[in-house]
Amino acid sequence: MAPFLKLFPLFQTISLVYVLLTVTCAGSSINNDEECSALVQFKQSIIHQDDAICTTSWFQTFHTWKPTGNASDTSFDCCSWYGVECSNDDTYSHVISVDLSENFLCGHINSSSTLFSLLHLQSLNLAMNNFRGSQIPSEIAHLKQLRSLNLSYSGFRGQIPIEISQLIQLYSLDLSMNPLKLHSPSLHNLVQNLTLLEKLDLSEVDISSSVPHFLANFSSLRSIRLHNCSLRNEFPAILELPKLKFLSVAYNTNLTGSLPEFRNNSLLEHVDLGYTSFFGIVPESISNLNHLGVLRLSGCGFSGQIPSSLSNLTQLTGLGLANNKFTGFVPPLVSLLKLNVLELSGNRFEKERFPNWLGKLTKLNELYAHDMNINGEIPPFLANLTKLCVVLMGNNLLTGHIPSSYFNLTQLRKLSLEENQLQGTVSSSFSNFKSLQDLRLQSNDLNGRVDLDMLLELKKLQVFALGYNRILLVTTDNYTNNTLPELEHLDLTSCNLKKFPAFLQFQDKMTHLLLGDNKMYGLVPVWIWNNSQETLQVIDLSYNFITGLDQHPNFLPWKHLEAFFIGNNQVRQLPIPPQTTVVYDISNNNLTREIPPFICELKSLQVLDLSSNNMSGILPSCFSSLRNSLMVLNLRRNSFHGIIMHAFMHQCRLESIDLSENGFVGQLPKSLKRCTNLEVLSLGDNSFDDVFPYWLGTLAKLQVLILRSNKFYGPIQGSTNVSTQFPKLRIIDLSNNNFNGQLHQKYFQTWNAMKSIYVGESFVMESEIPSASGTFNTKSSYPMTLIHNGIRTEYEQILTIFTAIDLSCNHFKGEIPQSLQDLRGLESLNLSNNHFTGHVFPSLGYLKNLESLDLSRNELSGEIPQQLVKLSFLSIFNVSFNHLEGRIPQGQQFNTFENSSYEGNPGLCGIPLSKECQDSKASRLPQSESLPSSKRIDWTIISSGFGSGLAVGMFIGNFLHTRYSDRFRRNTNG
Repeated sequence: MAPFLKLFPLFQTISLVYVLLTVTCAGSSINNDEECSALVQFKQSIIHQDDAICTTSWFQTFHTWKPTGNASDTSFDCCSWYGVECSNDDTYSHVISVDLSENFLCGHINSSSTLFSLLHLQSLNLAMNNFRGSQIPSEIAHLKQLRSLNLSYSGFRGQIPIEISQLIQLYSLDLSMNPLKLHSPSLHNLVQNLTLLEKLDLSEVDISSSVPHFLANFSSLRSIRLHNCSLRNEFPAILELPKLKFLSVAYNTNLTGSLPEFRNNSLLEHVDLGYTSFFGIVPESISNLNHLGVLRLSGCGFSGQIPSSLSNLTQLTGLGLANNKFTGFVPPLVSLLKLNVLELSGNRFEKERFPNWLGKLTKLNELYAHDMNINGEIPPFLANLTKLCVVLMGNNLLTGHIPSSYFNLTQLRKLSLEENQLQGTVSSSFSNFKSLQDLRLQSNDLNGRVDLDMLLELKKLQVFALGYNRILLVTTDNYTNNTLPELEHLDLTSCNLKKFPAFLQFQDKMTHLLLGDNKMYGLVPVWIWNNSQETLQVIDLSYNFITGLDQHPNFLPWKHLEAFFIGNNQVRQLPIPPQTTVVYDISNNNLTREIPPFICELKSLQVLDLSSNNMSGILPSCFSSLRNSLMVLNLRRNSFHGIIMHAFMHQCRLESIDLSENGFVGQLPKSLKRCTNLEVLSLGDNSFDDVFPYWLGTLAKLQVLILRSNKFYGPIQGSTNVSTQFPKLRIIDLSNNNFNGQLHQKYFQTWNAMKSIYVGESFVMESEIPSASGTFNTKSSYPMTLIHNGIRTEYEQILTIFTAIDLSCNHFKGEIPQSLQDLRGLESLNLSNNHFTGHVFPSLGYLKNLESLDLSRNELSGEIPQQLVKLSFLSIFNVSFNHLEGRIPQGQQFNTFENSSYEGNPGLCGIPLSKECQDSKASRLPQSESLPSSKRIDWTIISSGFGSGLAVGMFIGNFLHTRYSDRFRRNTNG
């Protein structure tokens, strides 16, 4: 006993310490009752926020959150409450999880919320609620035990607090789909300590920075979602993480990178790089991704051929390769039998027919084959894919009829066959598509009568486009609101309509109404003003015979209208558009009077086209108030007058200015230099009285300068010492002025855009006009007038391939500058009706792209250089009324020119003139005078279409670009 008694004080001390520690620890944390009380206070803090919209959800969510026992018993057992989970500790239980997701909760959460006193909480899920713009409180840092945090779709906004970076136990962080920012702290600062992360989702958060490279060392990461976060710069090697299964960084357009060589032990199941700036080839090793179910590379910059090894990815359900730079042919993908979605649109494939293997993909729901260079008829075997819901085959070379078997695809929701060469009638069998929501057949060669009532039987139809065919649309007047679909996008352009379709009276959700190029006469009916006032964004009534607006309102009633086209009609009064207007085209009408002041109040206006009317007056000084918005200004062919000194007094965004064919006078305002985006400046056929505006040469984007038929005077070489004058100029017309003096030998040396021969694809010069709402895209092209052989030709669009210099009908003298020989891309050169002297220099033969050369009515002497025979594309040649002599060159294009090209030169002889030369032998190009080999160009790369000459070439080019467009080419997305 003695030894035991000696140890008894020690046992007492240990027991006392244990009791004290137990009490101390219990006192330092919230017990279960206090945690339950904190939840009740959180509930009360929300439900006491008065909001009638939110009150309906409280009962369902919180009906179990109440005391247990009788009325006098205030204790709680919150572990059994909805959305609450407690630990299973036998000695003491704590709240470790709160999941109130998808409960339509709304209200505010602030720093005093008792949620942040639940110190043992490991999981917090408030997703899919509406906390009405609350900021994430920094007090969230108190939840040190947190493993999972999900605040997605919950209405939080503002800056993400740096305190989240202190939650170092987190393995799942989801703040996605909120209007949040991550600028300070940055993504780097937020996640650098969260090394245990397995899931990171910040989609739709404004990050605006690079992806930190250390994420490629976070070996636990399994899922990364950074969709549409404004990420930029190079993406790190995250795709090579050993446990990664899911990656989405789509819609970060400034994010670059390339695909690595893939190992065969990868766990990747979902890769979405869509609409980023990833580039390079897709490696054959992609076949090592044996678990891959979704691969989406659409909208990137990938090139080369699609690897055939893709066919080994037999688990794929979604494959997106659209809108890249892939070439060659699509490899057989017949083994991808699980595919639901296949996107191949918008690449650079070789021309081919629909591949037969597509008919084997029987589980296919969505097929995107738009703009694939597919020719031939629509294959019948596609009708065997009975699960198809979406079929896009527009903008190809498809011919023939729409197969009757297609009308068995009764699950179709979207069918797009626009911009092909399809023929035949629009079958009444389209009424079989009871689920159809989107039908696009525009811009084909369909013909015959179309009963609109038949198509209006499709009750789910929202988008219907039938324009630009050869059809006769038949309608009735017997409609009621109950019998019609609720259309949003309607395109009946060029459908031979003679009146406004009566069914439009009952449409109140339209966003796009396109009725241009029809035969509608008289007034726009009064009932149209009451339709779709809250939704209409685009209305096109151009190219009809409309005289006005019935019961014309003071303002167009559509509150969100962005584009109004009523050009090429007979309207006499300007309708006043709403403040939201972006495009306003009322060209080619019968407008009179001055520009009304309301134009200057349209602060969103980007395109203003009042051309070809009878308007008069001066330019309003308030035009300067549009400097932050206006991109295209077209006032040509009116009777405006006065000076334009006050129109461009401030910084401007203008890309095209056309004031031609008016009565403007005075000097050009030097404030035009502020229009640094200017590409086209057309001031021809006015009465401007000024020296040559050499200061325009500082406009780095200027491509077209037309000063024709004014009163400009003096020399034009005031800028020869400036090395950057007119670097992109491709078309310049100074004809019919009073310019004089000699052309400096160095003047043309800075015109760099004319020095190289354009061998790429030709495009239309146009401005991209972004929609404020993002629901449609508008392209505004630029018209131009050129004069060839005295014939004025109108071009509705300017091709990027065309280059021209016209200095005719002035008083230039001296020799033709030999520096012209450097402009190898020049296609048209007109120096006629001046006082040039000297010889026609042989080095003009260097201009192998030249299609038109007019040197007539000058004082040139000597022979026509034999080197000009090398100009194999030359179709217009005129040296008449000079002092030329000797034999006319023979061969190639020179065998096609007539007498008129040479008349007025008594010293010339030979074919086609009747005057024979004394020497019977035809002159040939001496070997010693051949163009030096260093100057020769391999012309096999030039399209053979140029050989037909300038006039034919420009006509064909203009035709191809204007077949389905008028002055404004409209691409609308419904």
